Amino acid sequence: MLYERPNYQGYQYFLRRGDYPDYQQWLGFSDSIRSCRLIPQTGSHRMRLYEREDHKGLMMELSEDCSCIQDRFHLSEIRSFHVLEGSWVLYEMPNYQGRQYLLRPQEYRRYNDWGAVDAKAGSLRRVVDLY
Repeated sequence: MLYERPNYQGYQYFLRRGDYPDYQQWLGFSDSIRSCRLIPQTGSHRMRLYEREDHKGLMMELSEDCSCIQDRFHLSEIRSFHVLEGSWVLYEMPNYQGRQYLLRPQEYRRYNDWGAVDAKAGSLRRVVDLY
């Protein structure tokens, strides 16, 4: 995972193995990369999504990729997460498009905990061995 600013801040970019001759190839907003993080691979993935902050309101559990959160859960915003197993990439738009946010196993009580500027949630993808 690449980050636009130091200390894993700013825009995030999930890259699979491959060649990226310039930042436009990974749909970057600029060519500024100041930190990066290796994502450990796990065999299982499981997370809980909540419609409200602090793990309140309606809770949904997910263990597979979800290309459209709106279609599956009838929500366009997710206010908190609890990642139980595996790492995930949250995309702000459906079909794995838009800003990306790495979600590792931990509790995320509000959207700024995962580095987002709002609670928009379009799709979720498990980080799996993509080589």
